[in-house]
Amino acid sequence: MFPKIEKICRKLESERDSISAERKQILENIASAIDAQIEKQGKAQLIYICTHNSRRSHFGQIWAIVAAEFYGMSSVIEAFSGGTEVTALHPNSITALETMCFQVKSDLAENNPRHEVKFGSDLSTTCFSKVYDDSENPQNHFLAIMTCSHADEHCPFIPGATSRFATPYEDPKLFDNTKLQDQMYLERAVEIGKEVLYMMSYLKEY
Repeated sequence: MFPKIEKICRKLESERDSISAERKQILENIASAIDAQIEKQGKAQLIYICTHNSRRSHFGQIWAIVAAEFYGMSSVIEAFSGGTEVTALHPNSITALETMCFQVKSDLAENNPRHEVKFGSDLSTTCFSKVYDDSENPQNHFLAIMTCSHADEHCPFIPGATSRFATPYEDPKLFDNTKLQDQMYLERAVEIGKEVLYMMSYLKEY
């Protein structure tokens, strides 16, 4: 893992007291469901879901993979993302990731580019916008984690999901083309990272 990413993980880990008791309970419930999946299937698969799969759900996917590596769980946890419709990973999301020292390599020849998001010399995940039931995502026995209230309200049932959890975050899109744009995208990415790390810290050792 890149030293700067590991440093961010340790910082976010130290700030867990800033997470509300209500959110902690939800995150601990997700951790329990992850443990159950690992014990039953040998691994757990998470799909982070929002409407456009362009901002918050990608942050969830990326941080889940980073946190799994950070806590030594990468062999038993996989993370994906999807939306209710296809757009593209938003450039402002990429800026936030690069600000946190992720390395993003993009295939800009595509309308919906694939992005390799690296957090170590040989550690990365691929991000691109897709519907949550895209063929590249798990189709059954996964945990669905809803990251926006719109998707949560309009998708009360996720086919194939073993469990479904709601962890809505404010949409940084609200600040597009304002002076607060970069600050709010980074703030949202950090918030999601902090909560995902808290969640992963509650897993049993495997």
